Amino acid sequence: MGDRTTTAAYTLGWTLIRHVPERSGRWAFTKLADHAWRHRLGGVRQLEANLRRLVGPDASLAELRALSRASMRSYMRYWYESFRLPAMGRDLIADRTRSTGIDALEAHIAAGRGVVAALPHMGNWDHAGAWMTVRGTRLTTVAERLRPESLFEKFVGFREELGMEVLPLTGGPSSAAGTLARRLRAGGLVCLLADRDLTESGIEVTFFGESARMPAGPAALALRTGAALLPVSLWFDGPCWGIRVHAEIAPPAEGDRSEKTRAMTQELATVFESEIAEHPEDWHMLQRVFTADLDPEPRRR
Repeated sequence: MGDRTTTAAYTLGWTLIRHVPERSGRWAFTKLADHAWRHRLGGVRQLEANLRRLVGPDASLAELRALSRASMRSYMRYWYESFRLPAMGRDLIADRTRSTGIDALEAHIAAGRGVVAALPHMGNWDHAGAWMTVRGTRLTTVAERLRPESLFEKFVGFREELGMEVLPLTGGPSSAAGTLARRLRAGGLVCLLADRDLTESGIEVTFFGESARMPAGPAALALRTGAALLPVSLWFDGPCWGIRVHAEIAPPAEGDRSEKTRAMTQELATVFESEIAEHPEDWHMLQRVFTADLDPEPRRR
C-alpha cells in the first residue's frame, strides 16, 4: 500500500474498532489472520521459518502450518486489542491481567532503583505498558521510526495516550540512549523489545540451537546505570493477558563491559527461548532474527 493508504488504514483501525462490538471485531480480525495465513501474505513465510527452529526438523509440515495459523491469529488479536485499548478503561485492563513477579519490579522502583524490562515480541506489549501505567508506574520506551512520518506520529500518539513516554529510535532531538539512561538513573522504568536487532550491530547469541542476533541495548543500559535487568514474558490466556516478570539478570563478576553485556544478553535469550517454547503461538516474529536468514552483505558490514 502507498503511504497515504497505509496511514488511512491504521487511522481507521484506531477510530473505528473501538466502537465496534467486541464479538464482531474479534471475528473480523480472525478472518484477516486466516486470509493472510492461507495466502502467505506479509511475513507468514518468515514466521514459519522462525517457528521451524522452535518445533525442530522432525515436526511435520501440517504441524508447522497449524502453529503458524495459531500464531497469525494471536498476532491479529494483538492488533485488535491494541486498537481497542484506549476505549477499554482502566478497570477492564486490570481485570483481564494475570501477573507473577510484578512485586519485585515495583519494589525496585519504590526503592529508587531503575529497571530495564526486556520483552520479546510476545502477547500484547502495548497492553503490558498500559497495565503498568494503570498500576501507577510511568514508563519510557523506544519506537522504531516508521514510514510515512505521519504513521509514526500516530503510533507515538497512541502510546502516549496510554500513558507511556515514547522516544524515536533514530532522528529524535536528542540521543534515545542518553534519555533512557537519565530515566533509569532517576529510578524510572524503561521497557524495550529485545528479541530482534534493528541496528545491524547486535550481539550474536545462541537461540533455539542456532545463532541469532539480539540488541545489546537492554544489558548495556543496565550496566551503564546500575538498573535491574528484568526479562518479562507475555502471552494470551483465554480472555486474559498473562505477564511474568522473571528474576534479575545480574552482571557477571568478571570480564570487561563488552563481555558482561554479551553474557547478559545470552541470559536474556535463554529466558526468551524457554518462554516462547511454552507459548509458541504467541511469539509474533514475522521478521528475520536468525543469523542464517539475514542478508550476507549486512552481516559482512
